[in-house]
Amino acid sequence: MSASGGTKAIVAALAANLAIAVAKFVAFIFSGSSSMLAESVHSLADSGNQGLLLLGGKKAQREATPQHPFGYGRERYIYAFLVSIVLFSVGGMFAIYEGYEKIKDPHELEHWYWPVGVLVFAIIAESFSFRTAIKESNQTRGALSWTQFVRRAKAPELPVVLLEDLGALVGLVLALGGVGLALATGDGVWDGIGTLCIGVLLILIAIILAAETKSLLLGEAAGTEEVAKIEKAVVDGETVTKVIHMRTLHLGPEELLVAAKIAVQHDDTATEVAGAINAAEERIRAAVPIARVIYLEPDIYSESAAAAGENPAKSPGGH
Repeated sequence: MSASGGTKAIVAALAANLAIAVAKFVAFIFSGSSSMLAESVHSLADSGNQGLLLLGGKKAQREATPQHPFGYGRERYIYAFLVSIVLFSVGGMFAIYEGYEKIKDPHELEHWYWPVGVLVFAIIAESFSFRTAIKESNQTRGALSWTQFVRRAKAPELPVVLLEDLGALVGLVLALGGVGLALATGDGVWDGIGTLCIGVLLILIAIILAAETKSLLLGEAAGTEEVAKIEKAVVDGETVTKVIHMRTLHLGPEELLVAAKIAVQHDDTATEVAGAINAAEERIRAAVPIARVIYLEPDIYSESAAAAGENPAKSPGGH
C-alpha cells in the first residue's frame, strides 16, 4: 500500500482499538453497562475493519495475471466495502439490540467508576488515533474540505479511518452521557438509550461508507485536474491536434486507465502517427504518473460528427 493509503493511520487506529476493546469489556464485566458492551463490540469491529484494510492493501499489490490483466488495485475498494458491512452488522445492529434489551429490562450500574474511567481513557486514545488520521489526510487533502475529501478520495483507507475514528469519539461521548445520566437518575434506561444512539450512529456511518465505496467499485473517472493535465499533455499542436474524446477510469487508487481518440493530420504517415502516439503517452505519464494504462486511437477529426455530440457507443469524429 502506498503512503497515500494511510498505513500509519490504520496501524495507529488498530493499536488504539485493540487496547480500548479490552478495557471496555473489562469495564462491562464489572459494571454490567450495556453501553460498555456495545462500545467493546464496536471497538472489536473497528479492529477487524483495520485488519481488513491492511489485508486489502496487501492483496492489491499482486502482479497482474492473464485472468486479471489490469491487476488487483480494486481489492482495496472491495475490502473497504466489507468494512461498511461489518460496521453495520456487528457494530450498529448489535448496539441497537443491546440498547433495546437494556431499555426493556433496565438495571442499576455497578462499580460506576469502571465505565467512567475506561471511557475517559478511550476518548484520549481515540483522540490520538483521530489526530494521526487527520495528519495523514492533510498530506493529500489539499484545498478540499473534509466532506469533499471523503467523497472524492480515490484511496479508501483514510476516509474509512477518519469516519470510524469520528464515529468512535462521538459514540464514546454518547456512552459517557448514557452512563452519567444512569448514575445521576438511578435509572438504567438511560444507559440503554445511550446504547441505542451509538447503534444509530454506527449504521449512519456504515451507510455513508457503503455509498462512497460502491461508487469506487463501479469505477470512477480521474479528477477534474488530472483530466485537464492529460488533455493538455496529449496535444502537441503538430501531429496530434485535438482530443476528440477521452475516457478515464481508476483501476485502483494509484492506477489510472486512459483511453482517448485523438485527431491527427490527414496526410501524416503511419510512422509519424505511431511516433506521435508514443510521445503523447510519455507526456501523459509525466503529467499524471498514476496513468499506467494508456490507449490512444488516432482519427481524422470531423466537424459534422462532433456536432452530433458525444456518444460512448460511437465516438465523435469516428467513421
